[in-house]
Amino acid sequence: MTLRKYLVLASISLFSALGDTCLERGMNEIGRVSISDVGSLIGAVFTPWIAIGIVLLLGFFAAYSIALSWADLTFVLPATSLAYVLIALFAQFFLHEQVSLTRWIGIILVSVGVGVVAGGPSLAISHKEPSMPQLSQAKGSSEA
Repeated sequence: MTLRKYLVLASISLFSALGDTCLERGMNEIGRVSISDVGSLIGAVFTPWIAIGIVLLLGFFAAYSIALSWADLTFVLPATSLAYVLIALFAQFFLHEQVSLTRWIGIILVSVGVGVVAGGPSLAISHKEPSMPQLSQAKGSSEA
């Protein structure tokens, strides 16, 4: 795997963890919203922390899409589970949540599982259709 691919996987984890942390901080500030009160839901989207979280999660989606274009889902998802560690750290230090020992053990187990999965190939035999070559116009031919 190239450095660029590692950076894409790292950005997925970072964008996901930061985006979720910002969403949580924003929701803690505004309180409960309900689907039955669409106005409060729409208003929540435009609060600063939630808006920042949405932008970060859009970055996550872009990086995730890029990774899925060159690797299998069964590789990308586990390889980006570093986000679980980052979320727990951000929650503990920035949101002042108490992360229990049980949760840390679960995070460690996930991380060990990532090590197992990361040892395999990033792309298994593909069943995707090969891309069609673009047809080019012959020299001298013109369209009217």
